[in-house]
Amino acid sequence: MSSNNPSLDAFWMPFTANRQFKGKPRLLASAEGMYYTSVDGRSILDGTAGLWCVNAGHGRSEISQAVAKQIAKMDFAPTFQIGHPLPFELAERLVKHTPGNLNKVFFTNSGSESADTALKIALGYHHARGQAQRTRFIGRERGYHGVGFGGISVGGIGNNRRSFGNMLAGVDHLKHTLLPENVFSKGLPEQGLWLADELEQRIALHGGDTIAAVIIEPVSGSGGVIMPPEGYLQRIREITQKHGILLIFDEVITGFGRVGKAFASNRFGVTPDILTTAKGLTNGAIPMGAVFVGDHIHEAFMQGPEEVIDFFHGYTYSGHPVAAAAGLATLDIYERDGLFERTLEMENYFQEALHSLKDLPNVKDIRNLGLIGAVEFHPAEKVGKRGYSVFEHCFWEGNTLVRCTGDIIAMSPPLIIEKTHIDQLVDAMAKAIRASA
Repeated sequence: MSSNNPSLDAFWMPFTANRQFKGKPRLLASAEGMYYTSVDGRSILDGTAGLWCVNAGHGRSEISQAVAKQIAKMDFAPTFQIGHPLPFELAERLVKHTPGNLNKVFFTNSGSESADTALKIALGYHHARGQAQRTRFIGRERGYHGVGFGGISVGGIGNNRRSFGNMLAGVDHLKHTLLPENVFSKGLPEQGLWLADELEQRIALHGGDTIAAVIIEPVSGSGGVIMPPEGYLQRIREITQKHGILLIFDEVITGFGRVGKAFASNRFGVTPDILTTAKGLTNGAIPMGAVFVGDHIHEAFMQGPEEVIDFFHGYTYSGHPVAAAAGLATLDIYERDGLFERTLEMENYFQEALHSLKDLPNVKDIRNLGLIGAVEFHPAEKVGKRGYSVFEHCFWEGNTLVRCTGDIIAMSPPLIIEKTHIDQLVDAMAKAIRASA
């Protein structure tokens, strides 16, 4: 039996101030529906869907039963030069929800792997078409594409990059889309379409025939919940198509109903060439990611001799049978319960509740779309202190879990959320903001 009070010494926690955490640990013991239970027995409202991933809520018996059944039947089978039925079945089910011609799926184990896989697919595509000089990538400031060397190269979060030396060569970044004139926008901000035209400047600088792909998040999540201005994504798509540059959407956070529809691409009516996912794919139950590619990209890899491997890339656990079983069970829930559409039903209530915090002390901005939102604060004497204070107060006093990134509190609750949960979340935030003033 595991203990609710383990020794904290050996585990080096990711993205955590370990010494601070271990001085006053926040430990969770179980979860059901919209709530965690802490090791001290408190019911904690999950305002972040775990880590942007438990979209269908916690403790789904359909998923745990599917996992238990599969691990007893066949715990592992490789997908290098041999296969098993489940990833084929899952891929066929998934592409029914993707926009346009994104009809092929490459399975990974995380969002980081999905990002690096997408970059390699882009390079391989151009190489296969006789344009091997296209090796440059364009990312965006404050973008997050995981923690692989490819992902941190195209990503634009300084702390994720500065300690790790040389990264991919030939990477440039567009400006982020967070503008002061758009503060307290509800949904997509009106100002900032012109930011997309900066891509034309980058193309003029580097030469369009040297650029393999542009990679962006439709909505930047980890960088602070930053929305695209109205028309921005459409304009980026127009420019990339004009110059023969691939467009990669990182939908690790926005995928599987977070902003309404299955993917942000569906909601915004913009189809990229490659779309990366993870997190909500299995409701966070088993690690798994997926990269969706357009038929035209897949076809470019299929031009050599049939007996030759067409893409020298993959992971031991690509299409893992237990992960695929979890993915199928999760997709059953999404489809049966209409959770993608439910986001749109709850969007307005969530929006108005969040924006009710506007006049509280030190609130600098509020941003939202679908069931993702953020409250940003004017910094105290030390950047990040106020955001962390709100985060801590929410957990210990408000029995609510939110996510802190500097002086930004992000919220992305499970899609099963009810109005009473939204009221509880916003009430906890309001009390924490006042207490931290």
